[in-house]
Amino acid sequence: MPKLFEPYTLRSLTTRNRVWMASMCQYSAAPAGADTGTANDWHFTHLASRAAGGTGLILTEATAVSPEGRITPYDLGIWNDTQVEAFRRVTAFLKEQGTVPGIQLAHAGRKASTERTWVDRGAPIPPDAPLGWTPVGPSPLPFTPASNVPEELTEDGIREIVGQFADAARRALAAGFQVVEIHGAHGYLLHQFLSPYTNRRTDSYGGSFENRTRFPLAVVEAVRAVWPQELPVLYRISATDWLSENADDDREGWTGDDTVAFAKELAARGVDLMDVSTGGNAPDARIPAAPGFQVPFAERVRAEAGMPVAAVGLITGAAQAEDIVASGRADAVLLARQLLRDPYFARHAAEELGAEPYVPQQYHRS
Repeated sequence: MPKLFEPYTLRSLTTRNRVWMASMCQYSAAPAGADTGTANDWHFTHLASRAAGGTGLILTEATAVSPEGRITPYDLGIWNDTQVEAFRRVTAFLKEQGTVPGIQLAHAGRKASTERTWVDRGAPIPPDAPLGWTPVGPSPLPFTPASNVPEELTEDGIREIVGQFADAARRALAAGFQVVEIHGAHGYLLHQFLSPYTNRRTDSYGGSFENRTRFPLAVVEAVRAVWPQELPVLYRISATDWLSENADDDREGWTGDDTVAFAKELAARGVDLMDVSTGGNAPDARIPAAPGFQVPFAERVRAEAGMPVAAVGLITGAAQAEDIVASGRADAVLLARQLLRDPYFARHAAEELGAEPYVPQQYHRS
């Protein structure tokens, strides 16, 4: 049996394989009205087709814990019961296919109130525009010179968002999800607090490593407190801002050393697996993208922090994915763009590697 197709267990939950789907924004929800942020036929088809293709665990796109936490007005959310009801259709189908349904809870922070990526390349929407709002962040620093300037969160505002993450986790459970992932990567709000590149605060939420991790860890504690003990909590991290890695870049950012130390803090608070990505916080950082370029960061967390990890980033082939898992560099792989190109990647990979593929009964004639 190829390692990629061995079951994997976190707490009481077992995925049938280690081919998992990473969160990918679809920017396809209603931007206003009664169905704002609600999953529709597009989201159902997008997620259901990958389940029929044999994917072991599927994570929704970044799902906002509040309207202001969306990246764009077209993002999914889980701040009301209408959204919960729409998700039940999705989670029920995924479970029918033997796929574990997971949700990624997110807050965009300073990167909020933008257009969809295919409209003006994701340009900022002004706060006074019909679909715009004022973003928030640890400090009043815009993502780019053209971006909206965020309001600096007060301590009361921080505590309110911690509560929003907990409320979102409760709703996610009611919607039928079995895994919850906290989005702390790619330059969104929790990442903004972690990194000294974006966190210039002088209060108890800024400065030292302990202070910069205080808010993200409070979110973890709040989510873990309301999430069933028998079900896993994941955390998505950007393991580096890709600043310190470049010798001629003297800007201070989040580093691989920080990630290992933070992983230990997460494990102590009941996080079961780290989803290890990189970048997204400094728009001009030089990132040496190449096949598997982020895997060493996952491998290091697994080796030095003792935390299970999933590897991501330009993983496109069955043999490549099998090697990552079989060599012990990661416990699973999270695929993104490759699953857009091939919703049946898990089935095709199983056939290539000599494992028994999952095939829905309706497709057995194939």
